[in-house]
Amino acid sequence: MDLTQLLREKFHHDQFRPGQQEIIETILNGESVLGMLPTGTGKSLCYQLPGYLIDGTVIIISPLISLMEDQVAQLQRLGEKRAVALNSLLSSWEKQWILSEIHHYKFIFMSPEMFLSSEVQKALQAARLALIVVDEAHCISQWGIDFRPEYLKIADGIKFIGGPLVLALTATATPAVRLDIQRLLFRENQAKEFIFSVDRPNISYFVYQKTKLEKLQELITTLEGSGIIYCATRKKVEELYQTFKHQHAIAYYHGGLSGQERRMLQQQFLADDLRILIATNAFGMGINKENIRFVIHYDLPDSPENYLQEVGRAGRDGQPSQAILLYEAGDEYIHHFLQEQTDQSKKLFEINQRMTDLVFEDPLIKKWGQFFPNESSRLMDLLSQRGKTKKIQLQKMLDYISTKECRRAFLIAYFGETSAGENHNCCDNDGALLKAKPVKQLSSEAHLSWEKIIQKIFKNDEKD
Repeated sequence: MDLTQLLREKFHHDQFRPGQQEIIETILNGESVLGMLPTGTGKSLCYQLPGYLIDGTVIIISPLISLMEDQVAQLQRLGEKRAVALNSLLSSWEKQWILSEIHHYKFIFMSPEMFLSSEVQKALQAARLALIVVDEAHCISQWGIDFRPEYLKIADGIKFIGGPLVLALTATATPAVRLDIQRLLFRENQAKEFIFSVDRPNISYFVYQKTKLEKLQELITTLEGSGIIYCATRKKVEELYQTFKHQHAIAYYHGGLSGQERRMLQQQFLADDLRILIATNAFGMGINKENIRFVIHYDLPDSPENYLQEVGRAGRDGQPSQAILLYEAGDEYIHHFLQEQTDQSKKLFEINQRMTDLVFEDPLIKKWGQFFPNESSRLMDLLSQRGKTKKIQLQKMLDYISTKECRRAFLIAYFGETSAGENHNCCDNDGALLKAKPVKQLSSEAHLSWEKIIQKIFKNDEKD
């Protein structure tokens, strides 16, 4: 079948977006690929479409349960019933059933931890696999050492199950991160790269260095359309929600909510029943809402990579959108604190290596011992290098705040790119003005629990 014909019939698109067709054709030609496409440009199509043309099951390794569920729901809306998320929300019986019936599924989503489990590895070894997809592949470099060491072992897992074709996808990866992905995931069999600009010309960039709470109050009451407010901690998310919960249709979202609550909030936001979500970075990865008009960072992101990932959730419909960063002196200290925690874990690991009779309950230390047996010196080197990288990334964010030059040019230069030309609505340093006007205040019933929402529906039915 012609690729364009399949695109129309199965996915209801008339043409490919930049990068999609090149990646798909390379996969169909039997070559592994590392693809970098901007947020909102349809990375998932790069494995969904060839999945229908290659015999066997597509395994997608994904970092977040919410992301898996979103992708499964997206496929189901397209009429695909052979998609499932194999994750910790399932019972033991449900997991066993999926593994015993792998051949009945076309797309199976799972975490790196699930992928590397012995039970799953054995099942995949015996299965017919079309493709292994590592989604959000920058996590291999950014999370692999000091957060989720499982990312460093994905290549071993792929080799164990027979070394099928691999597609790695990301939206934000510097040349150094891409080298990491090639080295840690593809190793000696280097993947063909398709790299497209991280720039999203329809997004304008603004930074405000003033009292953040006051500025946020102003923004909430003047910015039109849907938006996300990102905070660094669950505590701050809930504090801001308590401050603004009686204004408009606002709710909060973080990893501490139940799966049912998170799904309900996602659906409300997608349906425009909620105007604003105050969230940690647990929200948004993979969320396909095209009309988000603004993304506000109340707390300082720890890197330009994460910043562009998060602001890239705005303006996926191509319409003008705004990325706003609020900063007060000292905001960077939370990241210094987190780095100190990693340094402390590193010191404890070193002590544990010298005094083997000691037992630490720290799960990260346990993972280091598991994934780096008899390799403590290599681990120390990796951790030290990662610590230096994180400091550089944080300093780049501080430089972004203080720069007097074009903010867009600053960000894309970080990724080794140069500006494609003049953008008249680029950033505050280039004279761009925030699109704002008074927004009508709405009563909010946004953060009802799913039980209360159901009760409300039934009450309305009784009235009818």
